[in-house]
Amino acid sequence: MSINADRRMLEALICPQTHATLRYDADAQELVSVNANLAYPIRNGIPVMLVDEARKLD
Repeated sequence: MSINADRRMLEALICPQTHATLRYDADAQELVSVNANLAYPIRNGIPVMLVDEARKLD
């Protein structure tokens, strides 16, 4: 899968808690939900879209 396809797939994901769009943080390998104040991890290239696995933002 190309980087552009990966980016399009990530842009299609939404926060499971707020249903808002997510911001991709390439450095931290996370998808950030500003509305929920959560960061969902990306592990081995797979977004983990579980609220229980998300990190609370400061």
